[in-house]
Amino acid sequence: MTNEEIRGFIENAIKENKVMLFMKGTPQQPACGFSMRTSGALNALGVKYAALDILPDPRIREELSGLSGWPTIPQLFVDGELIGGCDIVMEMFESGDLAETLGVEQPDLGEAPDEPEHELPQRQSGIGLENRLN
Repeated sequence: MTNEEIRGFIENAIKENKVMLFMKGTPQQPACGFSMRTSGALNALGVKYAALDILPDPRIREELSGLSGWPTIPQLFVDGELIGGCDIVMEMFESGDLAETLGVEQPDLGEAPDEPEHELPQRQSGIGLENRLN
């Protein structure tokens, strides 16, 4: 796959999915704490979202960062717009702004969504995006 094809795939994923998370690993098996916290916030809100693991090919991260202007992973897009990375998503989650942006109700968790005391729904859209790049 060429860099242009990867960029086109990323652009389509952002356009076609209301909530699109680019992360290290998958929501079921995050490969870093930042990705775990970001997907955990979405899971805690019960939001349907698509996720793409950027780890299989370093060009995914390069093209994504070139497209978004954001250097770090994870990156969350809602309605085609970059929301930000883990810190921004977590601040929005804690303030209720993320729930408002996503049009869902803010749960009363009492603590951060990655705390082990909370049972979080394991949710991901049925789209196997990571498999489409192979």
